[in-house]
Amino acid sequence: MKYVLLFCALFAGALNGFSQGSVWKPVDGKIMTPWAEKVDPANPLPEYPRPQMVRPVWHNLNGLWDYAIVPRSEEKVTSYSGKILVPFAPESALSGVGKNVGKENVIIYRRIVNLPRAFRNKRVLLHFGAVDWECEVTVNGKSVGKHTGGFDPFYFDVTDALKRSGDQEIVVRVWDPTDDGPQPRGKQIKNPHGIWYTPVTGIWQTVWLEAVPETYIQSIRLTPNIDDNTLSLSANVHGLQEGHVLRMSVWDGAKKVAEQTSSDNSLSVSIPDAKRWSPENPFLYDLRISVLNKGKVLDEVSSYAGMRKISVGRDANGVQRMLLNDEVVFQFGPLDQGWWPDGLYTAPTDEALRFDIDKTLAMGFNMIRKHVKVEPARWYYHCDRAGVLVWQDMPSGDLGNHWEARPGVIGRGTEKQRSAESEAIFRREWKAIIDANVNFPSIVVWVPFNEAWGQFKTREIVNWTMEYDPSRLVNAASGGNFYDVGHILDMHNYPDPVVADPAIFGQKQVLVLGEYGGLGLPVEGHTWQEKDNWGYQNLKTADELFQRYRELTLRLPDLIRVGLSAAVYTQTTDVEVETNGLMTYDRRVIKMDEQRLKELHQQLYDRKLIP
Repeated sequence: MKYVLLFCALFAGALNGFSQGSVWKPVDGKIMTPWAEKVDPANPLPEYPRPQMVRPVWHNLNGLWDYAIVPRSEEKVTSYSGKILVPFAPESALSGVGKNVGKENVIIYRRIVNLPRAFRNKRVLLHFGAVDWECEVTVNGKSVGKHTGGFDPFYFDVTDALKRSGDQEIVVRVWDPTDDGPQPRGKQIKNPHGIWYTPVTGIWQTVWLEAVPETYIQSIRLTPNIDDNTLSLSANVHGLQEGHVLRMSVWDGAKKVAEQTSSDNSLSVSIPDAKRWSPENPFLYDLRISVLNKGKVLDEVSSYAGMRKISVGRDANGVQRMLLNDEVVFQFGPLDQGWWPDGLYTAPTDEALRFDIDKTLAMGFNMIRKHVKVEPARWYYHCDRAGVLVWQDMPSGDLGNHWEARPGVIGRGTEKQRSAESEAIFRREWKAIIDANVNFPSIVVWVPFNEAWGQFKTREIVNWTMEYDPSRLVNAASGGNFYDVGHILDMHNYPDPVVADPAIFGQKQVLVLGEYGGLGLPVEGHTWQEKDNWGYQNLKTADELFQRYRELTLRLPDLIRVGLSAAVYTQTTDVEVETNGLMTYDRRVIKMDEQRLKELHQQLYDRKLIP
């Protein structure tokens, strides 16, 4: 994007007179990815963080911040412990800290900033890609806002707290109870073991400043409709007044193919012979979205959209199937945890972030299930461009109810009896996650619950999700507890693939296998710890691994014939003590030949398998 080129100029004043590399180094003792050595402490993760809504004037605040870990009861910090490399969590090696924070403490960050000249006479927004979990932000000693939620982006208008010139002090105070609280946390736990991993506290995505006019576009929602070749826009505009006009133009490269204006905050554009987005052809239209007053552009953002449709239809036997653009497409991909040995939740570089996606495609998969974690916006942007189908999980939390995994016993497992606080947190954060990611065409399935991990009021949550975003499918509970609500019935089974009885369940819901496999192979020198690593089934050599994997894969065509619409193999990479990845945790070893996997997988996409 052309606007990103302006970053270099805007970043020039950010070093604040010291050599950042001289006070930072990764914490020793853990395996590292190849990209760890490419992390520049003066310029970590410099890419534009919000590809769906781009403006030219912005300022990246990633880099070294002062930090202190203090008891939660302390209101103020008199001195700082050292430097932390933002946006890496303090528990990670790449932060340069490598310390757990814990529920008894808070982490406090401090950064001195001088605003670029381009920010003059503009409103200034302070953005956070994600902060886990509860934070308060002050600018020059004045509180500018509080936020709870570890997986959604947010911002504060800090204009009124800024000095007219000179140093601006930003302080961020964060508390995270990890598994001692009811909040969504995914796989984090204070005592990592098995399938549960290291805590992630505080800032873990890009922090940045943005300059905007008095009237500016706060958010957009794009909805493609390939049935009538239209793209709908709903925009939330700050300072919108009578007489202001909303405009969206649609571009195919340098050619403008459509444009529409509206005196309201929504509009619909007709796109003649719209090109459809798919894994085979992930075509994206460029967009320019503007607010005008008497022909003058008050604010403009650039964006993009993919014209695609995800739906359900019956095959010749009356069994429900997943359809992409009205055609049956078997969806097959790995369970992707999105963890890194050096950055934990945060990939070391944007190149690293793309790597897992690129390797997934090279192995012949067409889908990724993003498991109980939400990624930075750039991850979905890469999926959009590459043509990967994404199932997006809600990060789980407040666990403890009974799990009944057998699909033949619908609803036998207990639902979690959540407190009013816990329920409100879930609902607020699930909506925020959908709002933040609703425009990415790669996301085709929402998954509010995994197994019975905090699963509660299933019918109500699923029906709300379906109503809030009718453009996608909803997988009520991947692995159960099972209810006849939502579009999908999703089984988990290790290690062998299975499918629910199509005669009983396939008439009402699409049948998928949300997890299977889990074949483990530790690779010496590339494990989180030297011993006591595990997989759901352990193998000794790469050849044994491939032969067992091949055996499982060859069972899938028969399951597809009778009703299986999708399958998810566990998993993309090893994660901490789990060694059931297609790649090692450090991404240095791909355990099976990519081309052999791709050739093996091609048979699964044969449409002749579908009656």
